[in-house]
Amino acid sequence: MQFSRADFGNEFHWGVSTAAYQVEGAHLADGKGLSIWDNFVQKPGKIYQQQHANTACDFYNRYKEDTLLIKELNIPNHRFSISWSRIIPEGTGRVSRKGIDFYNRLIDYTLACGVEPWITLYHWDLPQALQDEGGWTNRRVVEWFLNYVSICIQNFGDRVKHWIILNEPMVFTGAGYFLGVHAPGKKGLRNFLAAVHHAALCQAEGGRLIRQLLPGATIGTTISCSHIEPYRKIDKDVLAANKVDTLLNRLFIEPLLGMGYPVNDLPVLKRIDNFMKPGDDERLAFDMDFIGIQNYTRELVRHSYLTPFVQAKIIQANKRKVKATVMNWEVFPEAIYEVLKKYSAYPNIPKLIITENGAAFPDEVVDGNIADGERVQYLNDHIKQVLRAKNEGVNVGGYFVWTLLDNFEWAEGYYPTFGLVHVNHNTQERILKDSGLWYQAFLRRGHTLK
Repeated sequence: MQFSRADFGNEFHWGVSTAAYQVEGAHLADGKGLSIWDNFVQKPGKIYQQQHANTACDFYNRYKEDTLLIKELNIPNHRFSISWSRIIPEGTGRVSRKGIDFYNRLIDYTLACGVEPWITLYHWDLPQALQDEGGWTNRRVVEWFLNYVSICIQNFGDRVKHWIILNEPMVFTGAGYFLGVHAPGKKGLRNFLAAVHHAALCQAEGGRLIRQLLPGATIGTTISCSHIEPYRKIDKDVLAANKVDTLLNRLFIEPLLGMGYPVNDLPVLKRIDNFMKPGDDERLAFDMDFIGIQNYTRELVRHSYLTPFVQAKIIQANKRKVKATVMNWEVFPEAIYEVLKKYSAYPNIPKLIITENGAAFPDEVVDGNIADGERVQYLNDHIKQVLRAKNEGVNVGGYFVWTLLDNFEWAEGYYPTFGLVHVNHNTQERILKDSGLWYQAFLRRGHTLK
């Protein structure tokens, strides 16, 4: 099936996404405070080859060069995040004028290039000073977060129309406060449930504050979504898949929609009551203008009585001998269609926007070029599935590629390369990949594969 950009309509938002800690570098420049990731990367054995993002893609100094690349690629929207500790070094209190000035320069230059900025307020880099006070497990994080949001709106709201509250709260609470594999490296159910509840409160309260301070803003938040299926068609695997779906896909969207936490399908969530206060049920709900859907793959789940709380185990792609990315995520384009259909079925769900989708494949520079045909095929096939959902009536209003540059991919370091643009992290040389050229051509004249 051939398709084109025109098939999505003139109001569809095409873009690319990045995140501050993954690209900016300059981790101590101009008085920036330390974030939990600046601290976490120093811990032995946590990051692939002990890599870090102290320099990353040097976007702090090269934002003009990289924004011109976005313009060259015909990409009309750039989703990027603010580093909380760059503008408020200790998380609360003193505001860094130099940090504010950097984001003003970035926003102004982005707009001057004809690119629309979409700001993500929290993309995982909590100020370390706040983590020292308990971070997301401390209920005061709601107060700290709202102060940070108000400073962002006061300084950038005159030019920025699109605001995203949180990036993938299930990931930063689960990986950071239950499994300990991401910053700040905490473990345990109590840490996890406290962080979940406080993040869910910030998700809604942040939206309310922006609506109050900037009534014309378009406000959303992003949810990490995987299409979940049972490994076998037996009752135990079906039940296990339902529990994993509840945890990964429903935990943050349902309280936001006023449905409360999905405790019936995952009873361990009832323990979140330990962190609830009177009125919290109402405070968890907010009418977003859009929900950001971030999908990369599907997961197959089987029953596992050894796994605490969920009695479920995800069967990895390499164990199933299916085509997979460097991240060992199955290449399954229909997953993005399935999650769009799933979320669109919620009553009163707002517009859906794909705020992240992309793939890491091995890239090789040959004669100054990178022929990343697998990534081209991945993007083509996933965009086609978005169109399929749209044609079936799903209110989907945008698609953002993850990501512009080969950046720091958290615990995996620089090994997985998701970018449309290759970055040599020794020289900071940029090379436009074939996937970038494909996206450029698609956005210009609707170039697709069969």
